Amino acid sequence: MYIGELAKRAGATPKAIRLYEAMGLLGRVARLGAYRVYNDKHVTQMRLIKQAQAMGFKLAEVAPSVGGQRTEPDWTAMAALVERRRDDIAREILRLQALDAQLQEVNIEIRACAEIA
Repeated sequence: MYIGELAKRAGATPKAIRLYEAMGLLGRVARLGAYRVYNDKHVTQMRLIKQAQAMGFKLAEVAPSVGGQRTEPDWTAMAALVERRRDDIAREILRLQALDAQLQEVNIEIRACAEIA
């Protein structure tokens, strides 16, 4: 399939596809003359990349797991990447909960001051 069909099937723009290819995220792409020829593996890779981006991953984080001359993504590396992100989120949740508790205390103090005045 050509780039237009890949774009349609993967929900991406041709510009994004060219960028991912330039970054090595799609592995080796065959050519037929001047045209790039993609296959179903590229559709899968594109969808995986887009899903990772939607979850907040940067292309540079995803590149080692899906790029290069791989025939399949490195699922073990992807799983480790997701676990690290989940750990980051868990720490952020704890930080936000502590911040919320502090804000609640400040709000109580402010309301007490408002009642005095």
